[in-house]
Amino acid sequence: AVVSTQSTGTVAQVVEDGMVLIIPSHKLVLGRTIENAHTKDKWEKTKLAPFLISQTPITNEQFHEFVADRKFITEAEKFQWSFVFEMFVPDEIKRTIKQSIKGAEWWLPVEGAFWAVPAGRGSGIETRQRHPAVHISHNDAVEYCHHYGARLPSEVEWEYAARGGKRDQIYPWGNDFKKNRMNIWEGSFPKENKGKDGFIGVAPVDAFKPQNDFGLYDMVGNVWEWTATVFGTDRQTGMPQYTLRGGSYIDSKHGKFNHKADVTTRMGNTADAGSDNIGFRCVKDVSKEEVERLTAKQEL
Repeated sequence: AVVSTQSTGTVAQVVEDGMVLIIPSHKLVLGRTIENAHTKDKWEKTKLAPFLISQTPITNEQFHEFVADRKFITEAEKFQWSFVFEMFVPDEIKRTIKQSIKGAEWWLPVEGAFWAVPAGRGSGIETRQRHPAVHISHNDAVEYCHHYGARLPSEVEWEYAARGGKRDQIYPWGNDFKKNRMNIWEGSFPKENKGKDGFIGVAPVDAFKPQNDFGLYDMVGNVWEWTATVFGTDRQTGMPQYTLRGGSYIDSKHGKFNHKADVTTRMGNTADAGSDNIGFRCVKDVSKEEVERLTAKQEL
């Protein structure tokens, strides 16, 4: 499949391994939209080289293949617990939990929760093969990408891809909020998600049509995605935090609780962190010769 954006001259191509070729046609102004364009005296512009990016977040099916190939054990498995949103924790498990995060009591530390049992004991992924792999730490994501000759995207690469070749827009598709384009929270948080978009929790990566002109799915909403860019330092541990982008199913249109779901949404977390709303996708560097080969193939 071939996707192109005539207004910017940007050409993207879906290649055999489920990645899209991005050939940047302009410098990216990170974080700028029509809503905040006048809030800084000078916005920094960044030039990017061509790269390939996963068309969707990495799925349970893909992650299972990696685990089987590498005999890989995730950090959630090593820790023997991970954070699960309270709505998806069975009552019998809730009764055994004595701790929660102050100010974010909806996140419960569930023993035995990891990517293959995302809600802990009794859950599974048999019917969730096309869902994004979750409870994935930054360290886990790095290992997965490296295994396939890839890496995590920089924050700038991620945002350029999310914008689909456009400039300063709010959402991957443009400036107007559109229903049923992304999986976000709709209702009174944290007790009621009306699910008007069709989902209460994590959705399949292709539950909605591609969000932008590059043909990329799920860039905003559903699950946060790790990047390679350092966010800052954790105040409690002194450990570096890495930047996550895109928001998740617990974020909202307006941002009155949690985060506003748009192309500029960002937060940081430590490299060993994981929860049932954190996933990732990979990128690959491409040489000039590879770009020419892929572009020539597109024209056939």
